[in-house]
Amino acid sequence: MLDNRQAGQNSTALRMQIGARLRRMREDNGIGRAEAGRAIRGSASKISRLELGRHGFKVRDVADLLDLYGVHDADERASLIELVQEARKPGWWQSYGDVVPSWFEQYLGLEQSATTIRNYEVQYVPGLLQTADYARAVIALEHHDAAYEGFDRRICLRMSRQQILHRPVAPARFWTVIDEAALRRPIGGPATMRAQIEHLIKVSEGMPNVKVQVLPFSAGGHVALGGPITIVRFAEHDLPDVVYLEQLTGARYPEGQEAERYQEIMDLLAIRASRPATTTAFLKDLLNDF
Repeated sequence: MLDNRQAGQNSTALRMQIGARLRRMREDNGIGRAEAGRAIRGSASKISRLELGRHGFKVRDVADLLDLYGVHDADERASLIELVQEARKPGWWQSYGDVVPSWFEQYLGLEQSATTIRNYEVQYVPGLLQTADYARAVIALEHHDAAYEGFDRRICLRMSRQQILHRPVAPARFWTVIDEAALRRPIGGPATMRAQIEHLIKVSEGMPNVKVQVLPFSAGGHVALGGPITIVRFAEHDLPDVVYLEQLTGARYPEGQEAERYQEIMDLLAIRASRPATTTAFLKDLLNDF
């Protein structure tokens, strides 16, 4: 049995596993989403969200679906119900619900369950590699009109997220491509930027599970100029990678061919960006500008 913190970290991945199993059962029985939705007093769209792991499960709903799918073996039913109960345990980040919008809370669950995260950033240094002072400056820009009492909690949340890179067992792997523009934008002033770049150098040289590449201006235009891209991968081999596109007031999760296209874009960015060793040299030169 998982302890509370492990359960919280893995609740999103557990929901995705449960959803994938239920989808296979439904498809094996030739049952459509609309019929399955009626069985749980819902809709086809609710079944879709459940099967993608983007909606919490109720034990009653899962039991009704198992009845519909003809799953009567007591051990199999008990095993799945136990997973549902485990997935319902709150993650540590949910205690920050007062300063986290619901659309971002869903991503936090994915991030904390990940084994590998690939990322492209054009505006800022990625949150998982930000120093506290840099994070403070970014959050001040993003929430300039928010109540002050939530400010420190947002910084604390961002710093806590980074612990996935420092786990004593199986730390997450993080591979980021940072646009040169993000590194030349003086967020928080010269001292803050200098400390942030020094931190990137330290991470690049001292953390084997983190790979940092810079996409220099000399690379010219590219197809990802529109905004950041994040791709999350999980340990469970039956779970697909999740593509996450963050926007100003929400987020998108492309699927199918669109998701595959973003996978291709990330591969192209990694090819066009400077190699990690070259990136470290670039960062050391950049220190002179701050």
